[in-house]
Amino acid sequence: MSGFVEKPEPVQVPGLTHLHTGKVRDLYRNEAGDLVMVASDRMSAYDWVLPTEIPDKGRVLTRLSLWWFDKLADLVPNHVLSTELPAGAPADWEGRTLICKSLDMVPVEAVARGYLTGSGLLEYNESRTVCGLALPEGLTDGSELPAPIFTPATKAAVGDHDENVSYEEVASQVGAETAALLRQTTLAVYSRARDIARERGIILADTKFEFGFEGDTLVLADEVLTPDSSRFWPAAEWEPGRAQPSYDKQIVRNWLTSPASGWDRKSEQPPPALPQEVVEKTRAKYIEAYELLTGRAWS
Repeated sequence: MSGFVEKPEPVQVPGLTHLHTGKVRDLYRNEAGDLVMVASDRMSAYDWVLPTEIPDKGRVLTRLSLWWFDKLADLVPNHVLSTELPAGAPADWEGRTLICKSLDMVPVEAVARGYLTGSGLLEYNESRTVCGLALPEGLTDGSELPAPIFTPATKAAVGDHDENVSYEEVASQVGAETAALLRQTTLAVYSRARDIARERGIILADTKFEFGFEGDTLVLADEVLTPDSSRFWPAAEWEPGRAQPSYDKQIVRNWLTSPASGWDRKSEQPPPALPQEVVEKTRAKYIEAYELLTGRAWS
């Protein structure tokens, strides 16, 4: 059992139709048929949406995504139409709401990895492969791969795990031409972002993208290259062979699995509320990632 500890009621806004409440985003459709995507301050971990929010998280994710969309515009178009607040929307939606194109979404998480960790490391330790791709011997947690790899996953419902799949499975699901375009675009975007992050003293270990089609054109959608969708590590502290410090929700994960939380991850009990110290440290990490990557002060 997993999912929402406390599922929020959707906000009712005149002229907007609520479509979906996701782990961290709420989706609406406006009268023009465009998507209205609202990034919340919700935090998810271990397939649970936690009962405690992280202040400003939604604005950090939105502002950072917009910055990256601009940096990637010559590689792939994106889904953003406007950042203007819809008429009648709550004031607290300001800065975390995007009006977006309604796309024919590709039912695949497009994942790129440049370093070995997470579920990729688990598979590597068993078979020396990641998503069926053979890798050399001698790699360890945090090792840089010989070249970035495309390791897709199936999209999961709230409360379920995304599941890594092979490239061949993606090709059979969406067609060989779309699969090839997904792989090519994912690796091109990852490589651009990796180089930008590296210039700022940050390692982009891996990341996931979502794509959709507008006619025949592949379009980058959802959030992009945020601490929620990517592993960012401080380059100065990178040391293969151990878990790396990171600019993401690792502080939350560490607390949830510590004796201090009193929570058994393997039980069916929902996780507890986060203490204020964990909330503040997590907020600071998200903001630090934003400031380091963009060179802009958070305000």
